[in-house]
Amino acid sequence: MAYHEGLDAGLFQRRHQEAVARFQEWIRHFGIAAENNSVSESCEFTMGLLRDAGFQHVERIATDRHPGIFATLDAGAKRTLAVYFMYDVKQVEGQEWSVPPWEARLVEMPDLGTVVMGRGAVNQKGPESSFLAALHAIRGAKRKLPVNLVLLAEGEEEIGSPHIRQLVLTPTVRAALEKCDGIFMPDAAQDRDGTITISLGAKGVVEAELVASGKKWGRGPLKDIHSSNRARVDSPPWHLVQALNTLVDAKGDPAIDGLLAMVKPISAADQKMLDEAALRISEQSTKQSLGVEHWARDASWRQALEDICFRPTVNIEGLVGGYTGAGGMTILPHQAAAKLDLRLVPDMTWDDTVTKLKAHLNSRGYGDIEVNVTGGYDPTTTAADSRLVQVQRSVYRSAGVDPIMWPRRGGSWPGYVFTGAPLKLAAIHHGMGHGARAHAPDEYYLIDSKNPKLVGMDGAVRSFVDLLFALA
Repeated sequence: MAYHEGLDAGLFQRRHQEAVARFQEWIRHFGIAAENNSVSESCEFTMGLLRDAGFQHVERIATDRHPGIFATLDAGAKRTLAVYFMYDVKQVEGQEWSVPPWEARLVEMPDLGTVVMGRGAVNQKGPESSFLAALHAIRGAKRKLPVNLVLLAEGEEEIGSPHIRQLVLTPTVRAALEKCDGIFMPDAAQDRDGTITISLGAKGVVEAELVASGKKWGRGPLKDIHSSNRARVDSPPWHLVQALNTLVDAKGDPAIDGLLAMVKPISAADQKMLDEAALRISEQSTKQSLGVEHWARDASWRQALEDICFRPTVNIEGLVGGYTGAGGMTILPHQAAAKLDLRLVPDMTWDDTVTKLKAHLNSRGYGDIEVNVTGGYDPTTTAADSRLVQVQRSVYRSAGVDPIMWPRRGGSWPGYVFTGAPLKLAAIHHGMGHGARAHAPDEYYLIDSKNPKLVGMDGAVRSFVDLLFALA
């Protein structure tokens, strides 16, 4: 690891407990946008963290729903780097957790070490806390920050960032971003075996809810009735299921009319990256971490890697309708809903996908089904030869890790507002460290590592320090 004068390992160790405590307290100040639960309070707490880390200007930016944050740190440096934070987290099903999800408890995990377990631990408050700890460490060593910072934080990432453009295109925010060399999102990039992947983009996403009701359909009941009436009354839940079945083919791939017409062919450079990744990433380890035994369509490992990067999807997140409690309830429900996410690849767009989804349902006789789009955005891509990516690669190599180059993440983040017009910035995820179970029970972020292949929080902090100095 490349240490800088006045920033040796001892400094990080001395500030370790302070950084961990700050991280734990942030988890306790949760904000759940989907439930409109404590979002404003979480925003205010995050703003306080930024001020404490040295940002001179910290401003709450209103949107049509939940607020964003715009912060700047002027170090008098030649270069300026933008940083993307999210301060919201996913909902929890508390009964599925082995520890209370908002306690931020320190837990010992076999073969890993000490972790903080709680909702938001790895997605994203652990990596973000480590980045803030890097700023505290630099200031604590009485060193000057080597780059200026422009930071944006949103409270709607977990609902598809429906108002991210309002935040980014606020005149003062856009003007600050236009001066930046690029933007990065803090990450915990190490898999359990220590490997690191540099992703050059991410899929886009459409988040939507489809609702079938007797009232809107004009058929079926207007309220729940006895199930014996199914012999003479139409069923809104079956109407929804039949509509859903038209969205995919027999293999489960998207079958929405015209949807795939926009898909860009995979480049030779991307194919080469996938070929190399297939040799370096463990298929068995990946299957074990996901809890699966087979890939869809019985694909090979190489094809499965290509699919996660370049295959569009139509996914059912949840189906809700009628009675779901203990035992049976002989009713014919008057309404049913399906929560969907559709993942998009270049050159698909959010607008075009939503239009085609609605047109497809209408042409199949399901125009009565409500399509309530709740969020989403386009895919994002950054060039492999961009300076930001090359500096990141050198930082990982200086830490003794040869990163795997990867075309794009299968998941999504609203990077399109930065990589697309008008800003056209390079965008990356960066950070040593390890965590897992995002969006799932017992989410965790590694604090003190017992695994020689993984760094704990101190190592993650160092990786952010190294990135800032390398960029300068």
